[in-house]
Amino acid sequence: MDKKYLYYGSEFVDVKPISDEYPGINNPRDLYDALTGIWCAQTCAPGMRANWTPENMTLGQCSITSFLAQEIFGGKVYGLPLEDGNYHCFNDVSGAVFDLTSEQFGGKELDYANRTEQFREDHFINEEKRLRFEHLKKELFKATHR
Repeated sequence: MDKKYLYYGSEFVDVKPISDEYPGINNPRDLYDALTGIWCAQTCAPGMRANWTPENMTLGQCSITSFLAQEIFGGKVYGLPLEDGNYHCFNDVSGAVFDLTSEQFGGKELDYANRTEQFREDHFINEEKRLRFEHLKKELFKATHR
């Protein structure tokens, strides 16, 4: 029986990596599976850490996860405006829209059409966020090179 994936866009298994830097990551589902062993309170956005749990492992992980997915699969990172003025990030690779961290919203439907392109240089001007991204990337590299 196939594993059931609950993140938005999980049906897009034909999205392939643009490099072979991460062996075993052949589509977004593989990346999601690998990240489930890496996402933690340390990789969660500081303002959300108090609410992070292993059961809600995608909480506060959106931008660093989306920019990592962009490195692996290409495409663009977009953001949905949230009520608090921040953006929730997700990926679009040639029309295949997927959001590996959508589960943090508990099934709430998001409007992926209402989006603004996001750029790493804007996000990573925040040193803390850049360091969380580098940690996530390093841990994924270690996990895929065992």
